[in-house]
Amino acid sequence: MNHADAERIKSFFESQGLAPAAVIADADVFVCIMCSVRQMAVDRVFGLEQKIKNARKINPKLATILTGCVIDNDKPRFAQIFDYILDIKTLNQWPRILNCRRELRRSLTATKQLVLCKNSFSVLIPISEGCNNYCSYCIVPYTRGRLICRNARDIVNEVKNAVRQGAKEIWLLGQNVDNYYYKGIDFAQLLRLVNDIPGNFWIRFTSPHPKDFDDKTVLAMAQSQKITPYLNLPIQSGDDKVLKAMKRPYTVRQYKALVKKLRSAFKKYRRGLEAELALSVDVIVGFPGETKKQFQNTLNLFREIKYDMAYIAEYSPRPQTAAANLPDNISPAEKKRRKKMLNAVVRQTSLLYNKNYINKTVDVMVDSLKNGYAFGKTRNYKTVKFIANQGIKPGDIVKAKIVKVMAFGLAGSLIQC
Repeated sequence: MNHADAERIKSFFESQGLAPAAVIADADVFVCIMCSVRQMAVDRVFGLEQKIKNARKINPKLATILTGCVIDNDKPRFAQIFDYILDIKTLNQWPRILNCRRELRRSLTATKQLVLCKNSFSVLIPISEGCNNYCSYCIVPYTRGRLICRNARDIVNEVKNAVRQGAKEIWLLGQNVDNYYYKGIDFAQLLRLVNDIPGNFWIRFTSPHPKDFDDKTVLAMAQSQKITPYLNLPIQSGDDKVLKAMKRPYTVRQYKALVKKLRSAFKKYRRGLEAELALSVDVIVGFPGETKKQFQNTLNLFREIKYDMAYIAEYSPRPQTAAANLPDNISPAEKKRRKKMLNAVVRQTSLLYNKNYINKTVDVMVDSLKNGYAFGKTRNYKTVKFIANQGIKPGDIVKAKIVKVMAFGLAGSLIQC
């Protein structure tokens, strides 16, 4: 979502006649889009203070903006670093606010139209903003607000526009993406509407909540051929008591049943490697009071589900959340140990899955080039590296034969541009 905000802010300022600056000191406006989900991310923003001070020695007229997810407790400190702390939802009002700075060298005028970034093959399209869940560890409802869903017609039109401009990959975004509902259209129906848009492009989405992933959504995902066979499905903990303390309204048994439905649906409606749904997961280790036995339940879940990838966070208390009132009684060393154990399991299972790709030909969407190599993703979100031919560029969908596999990547040989 922060990346999506960045694209819109960049496009907005470009529509006002400004262009990207090479360094902060050359800029009229410096915008920082932050995340407050983990303290580490907040600390990185605090770390910008000296860089901004140095830029202001060269350019005293620099206007600085902080936006994204900012919690109230941090605002007084950030107000000493940034000129403005602005809600991203007020973007169309920024020109009025910033025009009070006479030193801005270009005049900004208000606009209600947000323009997609040009020449982007992978486009991030928010379908909703905010969240109604109030998980005990999460700050998002306090920074992004309650769930607001966009008009389905606007979303479909934005996807059509992106595809016309050359987009090859569409990401549908929401803090609770599968809780989407707007005037009779739910998330499953929205997926089918986007899938029916003409063009050769892939559809991905993030981040869903297990409690909202109903049977209609399972079928829509499996039956819609443009939706890639990859899903990030957060669990947060493999223990029911910890889930309850986290205010996650599902059990481990319900989560496993959902995974079984998803995998069965893909085997029924897809063929080849696409029949195998690649799963990644979000999990928190060291939640207040998490016992060794409760962590062992999470470890057992990892061994049973066999994820392709995992995003593992060491718990850090966030002010204003319910969990912030609980004692953070798991040591940093123990959190790191538990994270390491989960990563070891994922490394094993990912390598096991990746061996199925040996000598198989896969579609790869190129996303970057470096030192004569191309890097990209398969439909199953596996990273592939191969020697790049002259003329290949980011956004190309090519075919590669997989010749080598690693735990978290594949090596291929380009066979068709």
